[in-house]
Amino acid sequence: MNTTFKKLFPTLAVLFYVAPASAQSATFTNQIGMEFVLIQPGSMVVGRFQPPYPKPPKADSASKKAAEGLQWTNKDYQMAEKLVKQDAKPGFTVRISHPFYIGKFEVTQAQWKQVVGNNPSAFQGNKVKDEADRHPVEQVTWQDTQTFLAKLNALDKAHHYRLPTEFEWEYAARAGANDDISWRAIWASAQMGSTTTAKVGQKTPNAWGLYDTLGNVWEWVQDFYNEKLFADPAPPRSGKQHVLKGASFVGDVKNATYMTHAAGPGNGWDVGFRVVMETK
Repeated sequence: MNTTFKKLFPTLAVLFYVAPASAQSATFTNQIGMEFVLIQPGSMVVGRFQPPYPKPPKADSASKKAAEGLQWTNKDYQMAEKLVKQDAKPGFTVRISHPFYIGKFEVTQAQWKQVVGNNPSAFQGNKVKDEADRHPVEQVTWQDTQTFLAKLNALDKAHHYRLPTEFEWEYAARAGANDDISWRAIWASAQMGSTTTAKVGQKTPNAWGLYDTLGNVWEWVQDFYNEKLFADPAPPRSGKQHVLKGASFVGDVKNATYMTHAAGPGNGWDVGFRVVMETK
């Protein structure tokens, strides 16, 4: 059955036909061992930015004591509130209307080699072979991912593989969360602050069973970059670069967020991807 794909704006519903959710397994492994997780429909608010700002201390003595030494005036507090409210963004609602499968892990070096026949990764050097194979493939451009997908679609004609849209990626990565991830949760789930990539799936998965959505490698998505910190309700139809999501192993907790996006090609050696699978 042919897959149909349609985008509606401004709330952006991502529509494509798949078998009824009740008839689909929660997980799926394809013929080359790529594992996928079924993502159910839902909605989220994208681009909401409500930064905190200092407020006058309360009347109790403990609060006053904590504020000692700041020497802020009421005018200072009012200015802080004004500046923050100027930059705050309410965001917009995105609706994912139909289920889709997305990679449980980032595409590994072993999977890339099996499909494409080479290994462009920088971090494969002196590792034990099996360990290197389980690291995410990196040093891949957006165009390289299209080569991988074309070859994978030729190998498996029962399914259609593609990059996720930015909204599909963020919806799956957030796993139902309304707000940004806490720093404690980042350290538990993200491969960050290191000098090399790590084997996929070594840390805590998100609530929907996906690993390494933050850290390890940046991940390519389908959309063009809009030259802004946040996505727009209607993704651009053209652009100079494509969007990267999720941060990489060289970052820290300040870089790890679902909410913002970056543009490729990045460093190259810390850029990879994960895959969406549609059922024909």
